[in-house]
Amino acid sequence: MTKSELEAAALRLPPKERAKLAERLLASLDALSQEEHDALWSAEALRRDAEFDETPHMGRPAEGVFADALAHLPE
Repeated sequence: MTKSELEAAALRLPPKERAKLAERLLASLDALSQEEHDALWSAEALRRDAEFDETPHMGRPAEGVFADALAHLPE
């Protein structure tokens, strides 16, 4: 399975399962040094920025994103 196929499969998961997967993946980064951790997050930020530059119409205002996130939190 390629990275793209794996990513596509993960994005097809229901939101709660994606959140659990994300939590496990982030926890796996705890073994990294601070420098490695910073480098990974910097690379991810650059990737996301480039993706947004390529497809700016896919962006959403932060207010809507936060409202959707809050709506999915348990009371």
